[in-house]
Amino acid sequence: MIFSSGIFLILLIFGGAFSTSAINKSDGKYAPTWESLDKRPLPKWYDEAKIGIFLHWGVYSVPSFGSEWFWSSWKGEDGIEKKFMKLNYPPEFTYQDFAQDFTAEFFNPADWADLFLKSGAKYVVLTSKHHEGYALWPSKYSFSWNAKAVGPNRDLV
Repeated sequence: MIFSSGIFLILLIFGGAFSTSAINKSDGKYAPTWESLDKRPLPKWYDEAKIGIFLHWGVYSVPSFGSEWFWSSWKGEDGIEKKFMKLNYPPEFTYQDFAQDFTAEFFNPADWADLFLKSGAKYVVLTSKHHEGYALWPSKYSFSWNAKAVGPNRDLV
């Protein structure tokens, strides 16, 4: 089941992208307006899929407070994120310090694929690099700010 789950996950992630170009080719003449974009037909697979899963997972999962915008909110105005940090972490603690605790120790791609399959989802989208720059794979453009260099010490994609 692990092998078939892995194949299923890969097909879910990439299958839709490849089938879109084959199913609904357009002449590519769209203007940057809502009216123009509204003329673009939905890909058949997407219109029929009904259920999809979007995964946002990364360093911001460690504090598990708020959302993936935690780092930005924490450094913004005096809000709940600042209060959370003041109550739970030392004053010199930085967002980058969370990365060492992002271990992904319970991450099992085969289990995730089985769960997605059982959920009825027809596609899965993984945000593999979020706006704070932490990549879930060993990116040469993220220097030492990626899952291979700090945290899980492995490629999560």
